[in-house]
Amino acid sequence: MDLKQRSIKPHLHRIPSSAAFPPSNIKAKAAKVVMVDEDSTKASDALPLPLYITNGVFFTLFFSVVYYLLTRWREKIRNSTPLHVVTLSEIAAIVAFVASFIYLLGFFGISFVQSLIIPRSSHDDVWAADDDLDNIILKEDTRSVPCAAAAIVDCPTLPSPKPQTHKANVDDVLPRPNNTTSSEEEDQEIIKSVVAGTTPSYALESKLGDCYRAAAIRREALQRMTGKSVEGLPLDGFDYQSILGQCCEMPIGYVQIPVGIAGPLLLDGREYSVPMATTEGCLVASTNRGCKAIYASGGASSVLLKDGMTRAPVVRFGTAKRAADLKFFLEDPLHFDTLSLVFNRSSRFGRLQSIKCAIAGKNLYMRFCCSTGDAMGMNMVSKGVQNVLDFLQNDFPDMDVIGISGNFCSDKKPAAVNWIEGRGKSVVCEAIIKEEVVRKVLKTDVGSLVELNMLKNLTGSAMAGALGGFNAHAGNIVSAVFLATGQDPAQNVESSHCITMMEAVNDGKDLHVSVTMPSIEVGTVGGGTQLASQSACLNLLGVKGACKDSPGSNARLLATIVAGSVLAGELSLMSAIAAGQLVKSHMKYNRSNKDVSKPAS
Repeated sequence: MDLKQRSIKPHLHRIPSSAAFPPSNIKAKAAKVVMVDEDSTKASDALPLPLYITNGVFFTLFFSVVYYLLTRWREKIRNSTPLHVVTLSEIAAIVAFVASFIYLLGFFGISFVQSLIIPRSSHDDVWAADDDLDNIILKEDTRSVPCAAAAIVDCPTLPSPKPQTHKANVDDVLPRPNNTTSSEEEDQEIIKSVVAGTTPSYALESKLGDCYRAAAIRREALQRMTGKSVEGLPLDGFDYQSILGQCCEMPIGYVQIPVGIAGPLLLDGREYSVPMATTEGCLVASTNRGCKAIYASGGASSVLLKDGMTRAPVVRFGTAKRAADLKFFLEDPLHFDTLSLVFNRSSRFGRLQSIKCAIAGKNLYMRFCCSTGDAMGMNMVSKGVQNVLDFLQNDFPDMDVIGISGNFCSDKKPAAVNWIEGRGKSVVCEAIIKEEVVRKVLKTDVGSLVELNMLKNLTGSAMAGALGGFNAHAGNIVSAVFLATGQDPAQNVESSHCITMMEAVNDGKDLHVSVTMPSIEVGTVGGGTQLASQSACLNLLGVKGACKDSPGSNARLLATIVAGSVLAGELSLMSAIAAGQLVKSHMKYNRSNKDVSKPAS
C-alpha cells in the first residue's frame, strides 16, 4: 500500500466550535478523500519489476534456499561430513538466504524503506485511495446517507473529553505516541471522514499506525455521531497497542474495575492472596472471612481430577448408517493412535485424550478432548480438530462438515455434558472447619450450616431445576477472579458449575465442607492474561505465564486457587444466611449515599 505514514500526536486536539465549520460546509469537508500525488517519488520506482512481483521473488527465494540448506545439512549428517565444509553453491545459498531474510524482515522491505528515506508529505498525502483493498473496504462501508448526518447539522459539537488525571505517573510506565507534529486540521478532517462514513472506523489503526490516536479519533467521532458524551470513560493511561488484533477491536477507552484482595488463602500448604475484580460490595470482605476461617482451621486441600479442553464439530451424512460407521471408526481403540498423530500436529502442547460421539439421525457430533498446556486452549483444540476433519475426508468423502463447533462441546452455555464429563480443569476442594472457628469467626453453628446447605443448595436447587448450580454463589467468586486474571468472562457460565457439600464430622462438632467444580476453564497464557493489570494479578498468585519445567502446571494451580476461593466464599455466605446477617451486611457495605452519577475527576 503506497500510503506514507504520518507523524502522530499524543492528544487529540480540541474540536473547534461549530462556528468554525458552518453546517453547510461540514458534509463536504467530511466526505473529502485526498489522493496521493501520482508524481511523488517512491523507493519502489527504482525496481525493474512491480513491487508485488519483487516480493514474490524474494519470498520464493527465501523458502527455496532454506529447503536446499536443510537438505544439504541432513546429507552431511548422514555422511558424517563436517558442517563447516561448504561448497560454492552452498555459499551462494547462504548469501541468498541472508539477503532474502533482510528483505522480508522489513515487512517486504521497499514500502518500509520508503517511509524512512522519503520526506514526510503534507496532510494531502495521508488518506490515499489508490490501494485496492482500501477501495473495497471504503466501498462496502460507504453509505448513501452518511451516518448521523442530521446530527452533524442539528446538534452542537461536543468538546473533546478532558484528559484523565491519574496520581500514578503513567507516562513513565506506558508507551505514549511517538511524535507531536500532527496538525489540528488533519485530525479534524479524519474525524469528519469517519462521521460521514467515508473512512471506516475499524481501519483507523492500520491507516494511522498509532493505536492511541486511532482510539482518540474514534472516540470523538462517536460523540459527534451520537450526540452523547463519554467524558467519564478514561482514554489516557492504557497501552492500546497491547490489545490490537487480540483482545478488543475499535477501542474508545477502558472501564475501571476495582481489585480487592482476599486472603491469605491457605491451600495445600501454601498461602495465596487472591485478587478479585468486582463492583459488588461485601463480596471481597465475605470471601476474606471465609479464607480466615479456613486458615484458622489448618487450611484446605484440593485434588485435580481431570484436565482437558473440548471441541465438538458436527458433520452430516446421507444416511444414519454412514454416520454410525464414522462413530465406530472414531471410538475404535485401534484408530486412536493414528488420529492422535494427526491431531497433535497442531501444537507442541495439544495432546488428544479422547473422542466421544453422539448421533442425532444422520448427524454426528464428535467431542474431542485434549490437554492444552498453560493455555485455556480453545484455539489449540480447534486447530487439532480441523486437522482430523481434513484427514477423515479421505476415508469418508461423503462427510459434510456443518460446523467446527456443534454445541456438544459445550462452550459458554450451561450443559449437562460439562457437568457430567467435565471441561477444562475438574477440581474438588475441601476443608474441615473447627467448631470454635464456626462459632467465633462465622458467627453460627455446625448444625445450622448443614441444614441450610441441604435445604438451599441441594433441595432448593433441585426444585429450581438447576444445572450445575447446587451452590450459594460460586459464580460471584469465579467471575471476580476471572476478571482480575484475564480469563474469558463468558466462560464463567460453565466454570461456575459447582456442588457444595456440608457435613458434621468428629461427633458433630466440626464441619466438613467441600466444593466440586467439574469445568473450570482457565489459562495463564494468551488472551487477556498478557495485559499489564491482569498479568500483575497472575504474578501475585505465582502463576504468571507458562511453566517451562512442567507445562500446564500454572493453569492447573490457578484452577485449584479458583476452587479454594469458591470454598471460602461459599462458607462465608452460607454462614451469613444461617446467622441472619446477609441483609444487614449488604445494607452496610453494598450501598452508598455518594452521588455516583458524577464521573470521578
